[in-house]
Amino acid sequence: MSKNVVYAIVKAGGRQEKVSVGSVVVVDKMEGQAGDTVELEPIMLVDGDKVTTAADGISAKVTAEVVRDDKGPKISIIKYKNKTGYRKRQGHRQKLTRLKVTGIK
Repeated sequence: MSKNVVYAIVKAGGRQEKVSVGSVVVVDKMEGQAGDTVELEPIMLVDGDKVTTAADGISAKVTAEVVRDDKGPKISIIKYKNKTGYRKRQGHRQKLTRLKVTGIK
């Protein structure tokens, strides 16, 4: 008695994410405004007991809706060299996109 669990491993923003319908995932910045639909590249699809990989040839499509653009946490970069008076402070916030998966077909 197995539950019919459907999820996919997709490639998004240089990383792989496990997604299912209705899940919200944060990836590196993608083109598109809030409300736009984007398609993610599936690497593996699990449908109950059946597992399909990209090597087997996945015919499934994973669609997601852009929820909003986000920024990651602030990262402080400090460089210092002893006895020379050299100090450098820099900050960085990664630009991110929040996606909501709408369908795996």
